[in-house]
Amino acid sequence: MMAYRSIFNKRVLVTGGGGSIGSELCRQIIDFTPRQLLILDIYENGVYDLYNEIADKNPEVQIKILIASVVDRKIMENIFARYRPEVIFHAAAHKHVPIMEENPIEAVKNNVFGTLNTAGLASRFGAEKFVMISSDKAVNPTNIMGASKRICEMIIQGFNKYAHTEFAAVRFGNVLGSSGSVIPLFKKQIAAGGPVTVTDKEVTRYFMTIKEAVQLVLQAGAFAGGGEIFVLDMGKPVKIYDLACDLIKLSGLEPNKDILIKITGLRPGEKLYEELLMSEEGLKKTRHEKIFIGKPIHFDYNSFMAGLYQLKKIIDKNDEEKLFAKVAELVPTYQRQIRHIERIIPLQHLSVVRHKAKR
Repeated sequence: MMAYRSIFNKRVLVTGGGGSIGSELCRQIIDFTPRQLLILDIYENGVYDLYNEIADKNPEVQIKILIASVVDRKIMENIFARYRPEVIFHAAAHKHVPIMEENPIEAVKNNVFGTLNTAGLASRFGAEKFVMISSDKAVNPTNIMGASKRICEMIIQGFNKYAHTEFAAVRFGNVLGSSGSVIPLFKKQIAAGGPVTVTDKEVTRYFMTIKEAVQLVLQAGAFAGGGEIFVLDMGKPVKIYDLACDLIKLSGLEPNKDILIKITGLRPGEKLYEELLMSEEGLKKTRHEKIFIGKPIHFDYNSFMAGLYQLKKIIDKNDEEKLFAKVAELVPTYQRQIRHIERIIPLQHLSVVRHKAKR
């Protein structure tokens, strides 16, 4: 297996190692016997539990727990200088869409500049490979989390042009059982007697198990030659309403009789459906039937980096409106949405709504 050859006897760093995807990456990476596994996270609880789970699994692998934020460049620089990771899986990110809509500065600071710091240090300290975990929400984003992930993809593609490190991103949809996944929420709501809350009867999402998603991430990382955005085949999208009905039935109950399904309305930044590919991108097959490569979208690297510098100054001034404007400038496919009269309305249609409201 190519993933084995790319990890065996290497110093491997996983950022966000205590999270749902990061921890599963660590579980699978240690099976490939890296020389050293560096598990980095800002919170100690998740990595403490993970260490206790995997410490005896492969005793010849040295495991280091590193408590740090990827945004703190000085600490990250010290980590890279001391441990010299050869392979980096960058999973550290804020991912919860509605919460990030309420905290856009923190979303961009952590996702964009955490990625910029980590990727820059990977290049500077001569890492062989850098694989970033991206999201289907980066495609034609309607929320700040997705837009920040699209900027991260652009950072990766830009760095790859000028660095010896092979940079790549892997884009996929929702993973079952992850933090924020609807299934654990639905199970809790069913156990409490309902209601089960669904944002819209037509909302659909792609789903994959965490284990399968991480297997494909590791395989895509092994395929990476630099600059790719790998797109995972997530199968057919699932209606969340149908998923709620199925879980209620599996509990021996009847939907909307024993357990009410309540439609709550789309949350800030949320789409009815997610996409895995932008219209400009074409798919190219790889040797794996579930892994594809999106055609790179060309952009002016110098202008992009100048824009990131301006974005950092906006964050330092804590100016949210300028932040949204600059993100829209950097990501032309970003269409910001706002909540208005209990509906999510694209910003460009707001003037029409206001005009009708005056009548």
